[in-house]
Amino acid sequence: MRTDCGCGCGGEATRTAAFVRPRFFAGQLLTEDDLGLLVEYTTAKTRLRNRSLHGPGVVCGLAVTCAPCGGGVVVQPGHALDPAGNDIVVPCAEQVDVRALVQEQRIGALGCDPADTCADDGGRGYALYVRYRELPAGPVAPYATEEPCPTPGCVPSRVQEGYRFVVRPGDGGEDHRHNPGTRLLARVGDLARADRARTRDRRLAHYLDALFTAAAGTARTFRFDAADARRYAASLTWLRAHATGEGPPPPPTARETAEHVRALAASLARYDTHDPAGRDRLVRDHPDLATVREARTVLAAACERLRAADAEAAWPDPLRRTLARAVATEAAARAVPEGGAPDAPLETRMLAQGTPLGHALRAEFRADLALIREWLLGRLDTTGETGDCRLRAEVAAVEAPPPIPAPPPDSTETATVAEVRQTAEAAAALTVALRRFLTDAACATLNPPCGDTTDSDVLLARLEFDGCDVVRVCSATREQVLPGGSAYGEWLPKLYRLRELAERLCCRPEPPYRPPVLPPGGEVARPYVPGLLGDWPRTGDLEETLSLLLTPAPGETPPKALHEQVHTTPGAVTDGLHELALLRTQVAELRTALEGVRAQLGSAQTQVGRLRAQVPEGLEARLADLEAGPGTGPGSGTGDAGRGAAGGTGPDGRRVPGPDRDHEPDRDPGRSAPPGPPPAHGHPPGGSTGDDGPAAPSGGPAPDSGPDSAPDSGPDSAPDSDPDSGPDPEGDRPQEEHTRPTARRTRSSRTRKTGETS
Repeated sequence: MRTDCGCGCGGEATRTAAFVRPRFFAGQLLTEDDLGLLVEYTTAKTRLRNRSLHGPGVVCGLAVTCAPCGGGVVVQPGHALDPAGNDIVVPCAEQVDVRALVQEQRIGALGCDPADTCADDGGRGYALYVRYRELPAGPVAPYATEEPCPTPGCVPSRVQEGYRFVVRPGDGGEDHRHNPGTRLLARVGDLARADRARTRDRRLAHYLDALFTAAAGTARTFRFDAADARRYAASLTWLRAHATGEGPPPPPTARETAEHVRALAASLARYDTHDPAGRDRLVRDHPDLATVREARTVLAAACERLRAADAEAAWPDPLRRTLARAVATEAAARAVPEGGAPDAPLETRMLAQGTPLGHALRAEFRADLALIREWLLGRLDTTGETGDCRLRAEVAAVEAPPPIPAPPPDSTETATVAEVRQTAEAAAALTVALRRFLTDAACATLNPPCGDTTDSDVLLARLEFDGCDVVRVCSATREQVLPGGSAYGEWLPKLYRLRELAERLCCRPEPPYRPPVLPPGGEVARPYVPGLLGDWPRTGDLEETLSLLLTPAPGETPPKALHEQVHTTPGAVTDGLHELALLRTQVAELRTALEGVRAQLGSAQTQVGRLRAQVPEGLEARLADLEAGPGTGPGSGTGDAGRGAAGGTGPDGRRVPGPDRDHEPDRDPGRSAPPGPPPAHGHPPGGSTGDDGPAAPSGGPAPDSGPDSAPDSGPDSAPDSDPDSGPDPEGDRPQEEHTRPTARRTRSSRTRKTGETS
């Protein structure tokens, strides 16, 4: 449960926090916090009830009259509720010095005391308010406590609820009444834009069934029944009498001519969908069709005269004007030629249903679909409050055909089946989505919101001054507390009818559009669409609900329209946004490359770790092999005697092979050889070495230092051990402890001896 729903900006909360009341139990230590919490709980509950159930205003009394001695007013006893829910009770009549209040208001507004407070206020209006306030009372001296800093002096033990009177310039304060149409306007936005989308939606609704039928039955014949025959005869008779005059027809005649041209062209288009045998059968069934050739001539003349009419004067609405032009263009192109228009089956079948579909009208339909889709997405993104949870995703998923440039009004370019089907599917989806959005917005108004206000005063009367004297007091227009609160005051007269409509409209899903299903064979029975060029009535439960909410009743305050500002983005900002988008793309690519490098680095670190775990073992073994020389193994020696037995270096510097190493006697028969490589040089215990060669054991002569005893220095010589390394002084130390340093000494010693040999 959230309890932190304040303003979130460090200011005071606009909503009552979660209520917490104290709980008492036996043995509890009561403090001032517990008792104070109980008082705060009951006070906050009372204020919430006053705010939500009744609202601000005057409950009773508080009549304001002129003071009998002039100069001020008298406020009678009464009861009022302020916007915060505080009770303001004036127990007895009180005379109010309005002059002093006006002077106080002007000093507070100007920051100084004007010389003459009311000489320049002739005829100025002020409003008198009453304001709730609390005063501390009942001071008592607290008992001494063990606190290090006790409260000095007396402390108030009571809070006295009171009031004070204030004046403000102007004719009144904030109106707390709630008109349900205000919330509807907050959802739909600007009414002009909303009507633009709704009007285009109604025009598309006239074409929906015809579009699906024409796209599904391009090779089907349309039924010509008795109603079509009567329409044919009536329109032909009227056009014979009125469509052959001279000059452009006046606007009323032009409108009536367009309706008769549409009706006659629809009858001829139905007739043209049949083959010659079918046409002969229709002439036998309906004798009036014997004048088809004459009807085409009359229709051609009527179309010519209709094109010459002042379209803007006859059809001020641009949507109906486009329909009228499509009627004249399509009738002349599809119904006037003998035999119809076999190369335009879609247009012929659209005209047969009374819904001509020209090139210019198709371009407008595409623009209308884009407008409706963008308006719906804009309202859903702006408000963010909806009870139809899937509507936003379904509107965004609608694939409307892309807009095309507006062609000439008399263009007769034909459409394709794919284009007509795509237009019909998008129109069907957006028509249902628009109705779902408006239904949800209308039903949401039946739940008035809680009011937020920063005003803490209650209007009592409006005052009119003449100089410094009050000359008129008006209390009739102040807010009055009503059953259910002032927020419901204008909603109550409409409540019962709106609830009745809501039962049928709000809690039931909007039925999806069902395209007409054509029979598998035979003629297509499609009705003629009436009233295409006339007024499009708004009927149904949704339209009645919207009308009730948006049409003010006598004495009702009009709904507050939402003022939206349209900002034009400068070209520099647009270019900057484009560059920012490119930079974001590059940053994303760099991040992807960095992640790849990080992955490769991790793999390399793993391989290095594995090599580190393996290198010390292999390196130690290799160094031991280098130390031991070519004859490694148990029992093999590499000391001076071993080198002499194995061979030496001749006078020319070449290696001289020695006797077989296998016959070399053991250096220390009384001691077993270690399992690892033998010690360097194989010196007996107690021997020492110098820098220039092996030294003799203690107490014995020095070894021969001639050429035969020198170490190998040729390129083919095996790695030699360090001649400076003496025997292990402890004897039992493992060989591994001095393997690596011995290898370093071996290389340096060999270098020196090689130089000497050279």
